[in-house]
Amino acid sequence: MKFGVVVFPGSNCDDDMVDALENLGQKVVKLWHKEKNLQGCDFIVLPGGFSYGDYLRTGAIARFSPIMSEIVDFAEKGGFVLGICNGFQILTEAGLLPGVLLKNTSQKYICKNVFIRPQNDDTLITYKLPRKKAYKIPIAHGEGRFYAPEKELQEILANGQVIFRYCDENGNITKDANPNGSLENIAGICNKKGNVMGMMPHPERASNALLGNTDGEFLLKSIIETISL
Repeated sequence: MKFGVVVFPGSNCDDDMVDALENLGQKVVKLWHKEKNLQGCDFIVLPGGFSYGDYLRTGAIARFSPIMSEIVDFAEKGGFVLGICNGFQILTEAGLLPGVLLKNTSQKYICKNVFIRPQNDDTLITYKLPRKKAYKIPIAHGEGRFYAPEKELQEILANGQVIFRYCDENGNITKDANPNGSLENIAGICNKKGNVMGMMPHPERASNALLGNTDGEFLLKSIIETISL
């Protein structure tokens, strides 16, 4: 399988993702945001960072980068896309995922380890994950509060589009475990088809024993093992 990691001006987690995927034996190429060629990639990743300095609104400018028209077409044809943190924000701005990411309720930038729990097994990133297990994955964002109007939120819930929720270390989904005020403790969602996924926590930052945490590898391995079935 060939992964493509998109690089925007201000991306800062692209190398982390490339390293995590290569350490799992995958072929990975970087895709500059001005390109219009996905180089035959089977899976596209929009990494974290601060694309275009987060001016106007997070992801609002990156959404118009030339490569995004190709990614939208790729996704609409069933291609697999994952957005992490800023990448998640870009996917909502591009209309590939519902809802929006707003400023954290604390109005502060938060960088720490949190726990998340899979909510379904219908996507590549969750298929191999036990639904009751809590995974320790770091967050690093100032605008990670997932929001959607009530009608849209109910559709997301009814369609099973929530893929991760914030929880405590025992897997309990509580208000105290919610780091940013996201509705329904939502940490990640997918589109109706399940081929486009977005999440605020960073699995690529929890994929190396030297960092003292390899929980993120379980998520990335789920993608790799499931897509090859």
